[in-house]
Amino acid sequence: MSPKRLEDMYDAVIVGAGAAGLSAALGLLRSPEIMDLKEQGVEPKILVVSKLQPLRSHTGSAEGGIAASLGNIETDDWHWHYYDTIKGGDWLVDQDAAKLLAEYAPETVINLERQGVAFSRTEDGHISQRRFGGHTRDFGGSPVKRAAYAADRIGHQILHTLWQQCVAQGVAFAEEWYVTDLVLDENGNRVAGIVALDTHSGKTQAVHARNVLIATGGAGRLFHTTSNSWDLTGDGMALVLDAGLQLEDIEFVQFHPTGLAHTGILLSEAARAEGGILRNADGEPFMERYAPEHKDLAARDVVSRSIMAEIDAGRGVPDPKDPDGPKDCVWLDMTGIAPERMAEALPQVVETIEQYANLDPVKDWVPIKPTAHYTMGGIPITTDGEVYRWSDGRRALVDGLFAAGECSCVSVHGANRLGGNSLLDACLFGTRAGRTLAARIADNPVDSPMADESADESLVNAADQAAARRSDELNDLLNGSAPAAATDTDYGITNPYQLMARLGSVMDRALAVRCSAGTIDAALSTIVEQLEPAAKALHAHDSTAAFNQEITAIWEVRHLIELAKVMLKASEARQESRGSLKRLDFPERDDEHFLAHSMIATDGAVALQPVVITDYPPKKREY
Repeated sequence: MSPKRLEDMYDAVIVGAGAAGLSAALGLLRSPEIMDLKEQGVEPKILVVSKLQPLRSHTGSAEGGIAASLGNIETDDWHWHYYDTIKGGDWLVDQDAAKLLAEYAPETVINLERQGVAFSRTEDGHISQRRFGGHTRDFGGSPVKRAAYAADRIGHQILHTLWQQCVAQGVAFAEEWYVTDLVLDENGNRVAGIVALDTHSGKTQAVHARNVLIATGGAGRLFHTTSNSWDLTGDGMALVLDAGLQLEDIEFVQFHPTGLAHTGILLSEAARAEGGILRNADGEPFMERYAPEHKDLAARDVVSRSIMAEIDAGRGVPDPKDPDGPKDCVWLDMTGIAPERMAEALPQVVETIEQYANLDPVKDWVPIKPTAHYTMGGIPITTDGEVYRWSDGRRALVDGLFAAGECSCVSVHGANRLGGNSLLDACLFGTRAGRTLAARIADNPVDSPMADESADESLVNAADQAAARRSDELNDLLNGSAPAAATDTDYGITNPYQLMARLGSVMDRALAVRCSAGTIDAALSTIVEQLEPAAKALHAHDSTAAFNQEITAIWEVRHLIELAKVMLKASEARQESRGSLKRLDFPERDDEHFLAHSMIATDGAVALQPVVITDYPPKKREY
């Protein structure tokens, strides 16, 4: 679906239609400021742009739960959730942001329920909750049931509900439009709009806007083994880099412990919350040795490293589909869960195992290995969703630019995200960003008779010029034009899908669960000397622009290569092990030198921004 016509100028354009983008749209439209505008007869001009039909957004794949200290099953306290989030992030969490996350989590979940999310229920009708890794009572004590869930399809429920609410509000969508450029003014201090390819017509479009919010999700497709869908190619992060801005803490990528062997498909943490046990080749429940108290429900980075330690020690198992293959998996034993409970609480997990592994989890152990799952770092934002540069020891806001969700970094996840906090982050901070946008719009709405349009002309020109450049590039790709210095066949790569697969394998070897200077340098050399030139040489094999998926794939793989370089450089610069980043050559956490956020731009230079610590000073992290 495309808009019937593009407006000359939008009050706000939201890029991305997952939980964060849709929450931002609803937060904006339901704000007192916008409601007042509408009563005055001024209708805000809002457009949501998505490269997918919104109901295909990756939010729909979230399975296990959304964290909130509702206390419906066991006594809970948001202060405990606050502490667990900081500890889970290995003290790289900004505590002002984490406090907001935990304090307003119950309100967020209750509001989702009131909008229509069909949570699983207790016998007396309350929202049911289950245990999730790293969530405790009494500031690091015993596990607590904090994750509100809907069987194992909570993301599906939330995405459909938010989309339905947006449709009811009359939100305008540009679906299956691929955003190619984030446009700033000539000084790079103010947003001017975006450029997008309408895949239905094959035409590039300049979309002029006074405000832009990026909510494009993560970058799991950097890795070959990932739980992320094919569309999570880090577009929003790459757009920000291309616009001359920075990324924060991009070296921290979470590998979820239980990816179905050699598919990367996620088997939800809910499987372990319901009683699943990790076992090695000897049948030993090995997590007792690595996390004596929390065992299989320790934080995800702890469990993933423990699995790799078992494999490295020779206690791994092969995938039953390839019994003579590498012993690079361990077992997930779900046989202790009652079959009727499994059918009620884990229907999607069971279906995935049956369809993709040809196993029955009621009686069979299931082979699993860590899979790239979540990008903790991203576009640096304030707790109100405003994007900023870190320069000269202070935050300089980019006027009119916002971000939310996995592509952003408000730093509630630090070096490792707790399960259940991602949906919460997207919905809560997406809503906050939308409300901040609303206040900006109310000050100078496009449709107001008194609107100040004095600055619009320069913004329009900037967006139009960017669109013209992108249109020329599109024509070159369709006509087979490539730089004279290289051709795609020079590197054995003839299409972007091959290149994506090569890049994924390179990044798996470089950064999956553990890394060192040697693995990082090898990956950087391969990317700079082979993959980057191959990407520049790519062209489309069909000259038709409309519905040409190869065009968008070329831009996606170029985005991924740009992201891979800055991720590797940021990983190289952080000479310590913290959270999801395990440096084999620097095995200890180093608070003296690296208790700080990394801020990196395309030039590879890393600046450090202090972590906000208010209530809980760093200490040893144990589970």
